[in-house]
Amino acid sequence: MREPIERRLLNIQEVAAYTGLSTDTLYTMVSQRRIPYVKMGRLTKFDRCQLDEWIAQNSVMPLPRKRP
Repeated sequence: MREPIERRLLNIQEVAAYTGLSTDTLYTMVSQRRIPYVKMGRLTKFDRCQLDEWIAQNSVMPLPRKRP
């Protein structure tokens, strides 16, 4: 029995669910090239690995606490 293949490329609705962003926001970010995406003909797809890297790069880490 084969294990199911986890898809690497996601569509806009899947990315909206994955990130919590609306599809309108994602389309705007794509048009402004603010999020990584893959064009496959007329289709816009998103690479799950690139999305994870993009999320990590855009994460703001807390500043260390100052000691008195």
